[in-house]
Amino acid sequence: MATTPQTAYPCLNGPLQVDIAVIGGGITGLTTALLLLQQGASVAVVEADRIAASTTGYTTANLSSLHGLTYASFARHHGEEHAGRYGEANEAAIRKVFELCKHNGIRCDLEPMPAYTYALDRKLLGEIEQEVEVAQRLGLPASFTTRTDLPFQIAAAVRFDHQAMFHPRKYCLGLADVIVKEGGHLLEQTPALEIRADGTSTSVKTPKGSIRADHAVQATQMPFHDPFGFFTANFPSHSYGIAVPTEDRQPGGMYLSADTPTRSIRPYSDGQQNYVIVGGEGHRVGKHNATRQRYDVLQRWANSYFGPAKAAFRWSAHDYVSADGRPYIGRLTPESDRLWVATGFKKWGLTNGTVAAMILSDRIGGRQNMWAKTFDSTRLEPKSSTKKLLSRQAELAQRSAEHRIVAVSVPEANNLARGEGRVFASGESKVVAYRDDQGELHAASGVCTHMGCEVAFNGADKTWDCPCHGSRFDTHGGVIHGPATNDLEPVCLLGIVAEQRKDS
Repeated sequence: MATTPQTAYPCLNGPLQVDIAVIGGGITGLTTALLLLQQGASVAVVEADRIAASTTGYTTANLSSLHGLTYASFARHHGEEHAGRYGEANEAAIRKVFELCKHNGIRCDLEPMPAYTYALDRKLLGEIEQEVEVAQRLGLPASFTTRTDLPFQIAAAVRFDHQAMFHPRKYCLGLADVIVKEGGHLLEQTPALEIRADGTSTSVKTPKGSIRADHAVQATQMPFHDPFGFFTANFPSHSYGIAVPTEDRQPGGMYLSADTPTRSIRPYSDGQQNYVIVGGEGHRVGKHNATRQRYDVLQRWANSYFGPAKAAFRWSAHDYVSADGRPYIGRLTPESDRLWVATGFKKWGLTNGTVAAMILSDRIGGRQNMWAKTFDSTRLEPKSSTKKLLSRQAELAQRSAEHRIVAVSVPEANNLARGEGRVFASGESKVVAYRDDQGELHAASGVCTHMGCEVAFNGADKTWDCPCHGSRFDTHGGVIHGPATNDLEPVCLLGIVAEQRKDS
């Protein structure tokens, strides 16, 4: 985000009609839109914020089909055919990125580089060997090694050749340029609020007009229009990253540990300064309060191996992990032939998002796709409570749409320090309060407008996060990203006095 320009594409202002409406301006949505445009369809991409400014802009930016220790487990639980298709699709995604860059002149620091899953503990040696054996049998570029250029000794590693790293936001800005040049509509700050479909078309409602389309694709990490219940079969996970300046200790590959705690390591250079990117410290969203300390842990770990420099950049991101480890890509419901979805990428959205674009563009175009069965979204069996939860969602959305301001008494909020947020109980209600750096208190309902779960404070990013389905809200209660589409209900705190700072 710091090394790319901001975008300023227009927002929707009035009705629009296209063949395909793509909701979500990350790598999945932009790649899907471009592939459909190249097939001759008219396309509109709608993004609630700015393109590639959410998870796609906050990654460790590895393009790899080596997703930890994946293939042996995948083959054991789903069969070698599905395991092979999964690997084949992700290998094809790497090639597709190279192809799109070459054909469209996209400059995004794309560089071939091997990927490794390494183990420090010799107890994991058997798992490393088994992963290599299965991956080789599936035709993947795997080999076994005990040698790396990491500044510490490993027990063993899986190595995949012909992988790559790149700058995903530069890549996405390049895709966006091509989409506009080829006649596509790219609409920023245009949140999709509602999707409807009948037998002949779909309609995507936004605050300033609706888009009529033959098909609608939700490329929003988690679909907000979710009659099938994908939220019941994906859990949100939060991970952290830092970039530490270094002079001569850059690794020559992309590394992911099989040990716990997980560490992701890769080099980066902006042309003037070299960095080591270190990621890890992942946890279920909203389940841990000490989120700021996650960065400190990564900083200490990086300093112990790559020098004493302080991190120049830090970031975090949400992702969704599916129940069975496979993304859900395809129809939104078994009966749907106009609504499409891609979700549950398991933190490998740069390749899996590209896989989704290839599958969806084929299926919308009426073509067979050899990977569609492996990623089939309708393999999901929704929980029996889905209907009740969706009813609750509609109730909460209606309440939020009424935009009532509730007055409650939470005198304990007076004790919040600057930069501190907390959830308070007020009778049977939950209220969230945050004191900003100027000393002003901001309060809202602590109930997520998606499904009614209680949100939690993320001290690292100063956000309110929903632990159930991953919706995020800013300190004023505004939606950052869904599946929630409505802000937290505003609350007026009674009994608030002048600021009482803890450090005064």
